[in-house]
Amino acid sequence: MASTVNSFSIQGIDGYPVEIEASVIPDERMSISIIGMGDTAIKESADRLRSALGDCGYRLPEERIVLSLAPCDRKKRGTHYDLALAIALLTRTKSIAPKHLSGFGFLGELSLGGQIRPCRGVLPMVIAAKRAGIRNIILPAENYAEAALVPDMAIYPFKSLTEVVAFLEGKVPAPKAPSGLSENTPAPAGSLDFSDVRGQNDVVDAIVLAAAGGHNILMLGTPGCGKTMIARRIPSILPEMSEGEALESTKIHSISGLLRCGQGLLSERPFRAPHHNVSLNAMIGGGMYALPGEVSLAHNGVLFLDEFSEFQRNTLDALRQPLEDKQVVISRVNGSHLYPANFMLVAAMNPCPCGYYPGMKCRCSDYEIAKYRSRVSGPILDRIDIQKQVEPVDLFDIEHASPAPCSAELRSRVQRARRIQTERFKNIPGVTCNAAMTGSLIDEFCALDQDSRALFKKACERFGYSARVIHKLLRMARTSADLAEISHIRKEDVAYVLHLRDLDRNP
Repeated sequence: MASTVNSFSIQGIDGYPVEIEASVIPDERMSISIIGMGDTAIKESADRLRSALGDCGYRLPEERIVLSLAPCDRKKRGTHYDLALAIALLTRTKSIAPKHLSGFGFLGELSLGGQIRPCRGVLPMVIAAKRAGIRNIILPAENYAEAALVPDMAIYPFKSLTEVVAFLEGKVPAPKAPSGLSENTPAPAGSLDFSDVRGQNDVVDAIVLAAAGGHNILMLGTPGCGKTMIARRIPSILPEMSEGEALESTKIHSISGLLRCGQGLLSERPFRAPHHNVSLNAMIGGGMYALPGEVSLAHNGVLFLDEFSEFQRNTLDALRQPLEDKQVVISRVNGSHLYPANFMLVAAMNPCPCGYYPGMKCRCSDYEIAKYRSRVSGPILDRIDIQKQVEPVDLFDIEHASPAPCSAELRSRVQRARRIQTERFKNIPGVTCNAAMTGSLIDEFCALDQDSRALFKKACERFGYSARVIHKLLRMARTSADLAEISHIRKEDVAYVLHLRDLDRNP
């Protein structure tokens, strides 16, 4: 009779249970076959099992051993099945006599010497175990902090196969939690602070509005004017993540193998800044195993694209769908994978090939400037709420100027505005900030008085704004009012957000 052990796999950002069965078939030659649509890493588990079990003092029978990963019609990958495969095999061959297996799940890669190594994707798999009613998880000690984020679960961390066997046979007590784990508290503020930014008050105000409402922003300016400097300080003013946001972001980073050993819940919003030669699959997600891309790794945080116009045209155009739907669907022959992608896009680019338009140093022709800017398509620009010109500053003129607001002060303003939005949308699932408002919510919360409406209509007719841009401007006006802690949108809010579309006035 085959023995059965519980393990787990991942599809998208969610896990699902996998039953590992072990059977021994009479045969003249000893062999280990692993079936169930496993990848190369799973096929190689046979050799890891032979070495690890031999080093731990177990002798395998001289027969054919068959290990099955069910359901057998779903593609599986990874090395985290090793521990479960070993326990199933030892149980079937009666090499060990565990007292209880049905309520346990097993995760972990085995070394050739029988040590248990950490694996990726532990958090979503432990969540899947809880949904399946499996409340006891045995896993590598390095993954304990990640697994312990799931409440009402018994997590047993081990470092070797022999320790696991001794525990299952009741020879040793349950292990204690590893010491020296990272605390799940907000990380201290880094050295990047907005107090370092001088002479760019208008741009900083635009950044604060973008952070307060979750709006996308494009900064256009000459080299050295401070675009990248400002962008890299945005995380210092973003509001703290809610528990749900932190858990979802941690799951994505866990699947991608980006969590440090011993790290638990992410405490800071993600900030991703891929180079402009990034491939389409790396940006959106994909590859052989449909892994999350940069847009998903930036979920609940910031995706910063420096040298925006230098990105490949098809890579930028692929951002259209995630910018609208806040998610990415990656389809492969073996199924579709849905990854969340609710990020704040921050882009920076030069105004022309040489970078100095409209200054005297620029020698670019009108045709060269138009061709350069056409690298960013109209549909992408249409999806960017704020398009702000960043002017160069004279360091000698501002060196004695009063200090700029620090990040702590700006973050306080952003958090107050976000609290207003949280209260506004508390009964509306999927909407946490103004940028996520649907058309019906815009009608409800972005009403304009007569004067504001007249100004807004005049500007829309003059610049020929699309319905998408009109909705974005209304959302931004709502955020401007929230920053002022005013319940209604004022005429000055409308006038202010209209001046945040510099490319419309100076294309």
